[in-house]
Amino acid sequence: MKPKGNKTPASGRKAATMKRKGGGDDGGKPKSKKPDPRHNEVISSDSETESPAAAKDRAAQDEYEFDETPQEKKLRLAKQYLDQLKDQEEERGEDEAFETEVIAGRLEEQVLEQKGKLQRLVAENLLPPQMSEIRRLRGHKLPVTCLVISPDDTHIFSASKDCSIIKWDVESGKKLKVIPGGRKGTQDRHVGHTAHVLCMSISSDAKYLASGDMNKLIMIWEAATCKHLYKFTGHKGPVSGLSFRKGTHDLYSASHDRSIKVWNADENAYVETLFGHQDSITGLDCLSRERCVTAGGRDRTVRVWKIAEESQLVFHGHEGSIDCIQLINEEHMITGADDGSVSLWSVNKKKPLTTVKEAHGSHGDTGLEQPHWVAAVAALQNTDVVASGSSNSQVQLWKCSQYFRGLEPLFNVPVVGFVNSLKFSNSGQFLVAGVGQEHRLGRWWRQKKARNGICIIPLKRKAPT
Repeated sequence: MKPKGNKTPASGRKAATMKRKGGGDDGGKPKSKKPDPRHNEVISSDSETESPAAAKDRAAQDEYEFDETPQEKKLRLAKQYLDQLKDQEEERGEDEAFETEVIAGRLEEQVLEQKGKLQRLVAENLLPPQMSEIRRLRGHKLPVTCLVISPDDTHIFSASKDCSIIKWDVESGKKLKVIPGGRKGTQDRHVGHTAHVLCMSISSDAKYLASGDMNKLIMIWEAATCKHLYKFTGHKGPVSGLSFRKGTHDLYSASHDRSIKVWNADENAYVETLFGHQDSITGLDCLSRERCVTAGGRDRTVRVWKIAEESQLVFHGHEGSIDCIQLINEEHMITGADDGSVSLWSVNKKKPLTTVKEAHGSHGDTGLEQPHWVAAVAALQNTDVVASGSSNSQVQLWKCSQYFRGLEPLFNVPVVGFVNSLKFSNSGQFLVAGVGQEHRLGRWWRQKKARNGICIIPLKRKAPT
């Protein structure tokens, strides 16, 4: 009689069982026909720990694994994976609902920003800084006239009546690069400005820096290294405003010759000239749309230039020379004038939405008071926060009411001297003021106690409750 171990097992489990039954030191022959009781104990140990139902399910699973085809296995694994995903989705249901709300909110903001109607409400959370928290950086010999902040908020470029440009590191406050100014009449051999620098702009990718001066020249620099690339000539008066169109290397310039010019920095090329102002243009700004806004000085007009259509919209409101302008979003802007007023505008209305007269107070003898000229304005883009600067040695921050219908004073920051330029950082973490002993456009007054330089003003926020 042959031992049972020679039969072909029906499954892996039975094969293991049969082998152990026939196992021995004599080549697999059993010593006796009666199985060893110890082997029975080993064989039955699994069945003792498993219930009959579990053993039956396990046997069915073994048989199923042998019987299923590769396609069936793929289908089974796919169903298991889907079940796992379903369980995970249910667990993360609340998190996903929150993420969906965040994404929806961001998409809504993008739509409003494109339409020019975005207004994030941040003013109510701002706190006035302590005097000790304001950092003052000195390096220019004469009053600072203009400044720009790099898109990533790591560097500041400032320019002055001494014809120089300085690149600063925001974190350390150190000078990284100085482009020295040259003497008058040396413009043919000096690489840089030889007259007062009145305006600057930096492209949204931080590739190009543009600067304009009293000598009618526009200089184009490599922002990273401050290397001079080329210069644009064509204006017949001092260049008073520069702005790169956001997302492009198209450059708009304004001049005292009453014209607007369009340039392309990539191609080192002039594009076109636009006319309309009746007096020297004192300021210019633009965002991503193919248009710009300008302040017309003593023609007392604000103009919106639609570059593609070669048309313009004319706005009236100030009683004095409009000296500065800044876009808040694509649809709204803020201006300041030498009559001491600050105005909010919509491109859809020809009159200001609101005007604050004597925004920085007045000076002079009783009965002969004159308002402090507003020499600089700035806007934290797409929010309800704007700022203005004057010769009263203070930077005033304002809150725009809903739909830009009003201006409410938030707080002021003491800064000794003429505030000739203001810029908010893109992150909204700080405000930079360019300060000097004199007004950026002339020498009507002089404050000897002032120090020429820039002030970095932190914008603190209330702790969330």
